[in-house]
Amino acid sequence: MATIENLQAAFAGESQANRKYLAFAKKAEADKMPQVAKLFRAAAGAETIHAHAHLRAMGGVKSTAENLKAAVEGEGYEFQTMYPQFIKESDSENNQAAGISFRNAMAVEQVHHGLYQEALAAVEQGKDLPSATIYLCTICGNTVVGNAPDKCPVCGASQAKFSAVK
Repeated sequence: MATIENLQAAFAGESQANRKYLAFAKKAEADKMPQVAKLFRAAAGAETIHAHAHLRAMGGVKSTAENLKAAVEGEGYEFQTMYPQFIKESDSENNQAAGISFRNAMAVEQVHHGLYQEALAAVEQGKDLPSATIYLCTICGNTVVGNAPDKCPVCGASQAKFSAVK
């Protein structure tokens, strides 16, 4: 039992380190330090390798249908339970930056929930999703299949802030 808990803690830590190092790399780029940025990106990649290994070791990667079910459940929890509570607390503390961050994330998690439900329905019929470009708002994370909107419905960012996912 302790090993599973250790794998879960290691997975969380490595995952957070990856995201943190990628943010640090963006800052180093903005500060005109491309080699430092490259070092942060390299370490972030290593942390992803570690996180994936830990997730596999604890049996966290299953069939695509099972993975989609887990994603639907996780996204549902985030927008239905987690973020509403976080918003309530940030509002009570008058932390506007946190409130905006939580509200944007909550809206996008609801979008992801729907997209994962569509994908699960296709997979359960033995199919993949139809081929389409998927766009990501680089401001709030909104995810759009098809064409990027003129204005992000979540954060209001312009179409230029959307990038195609490769």
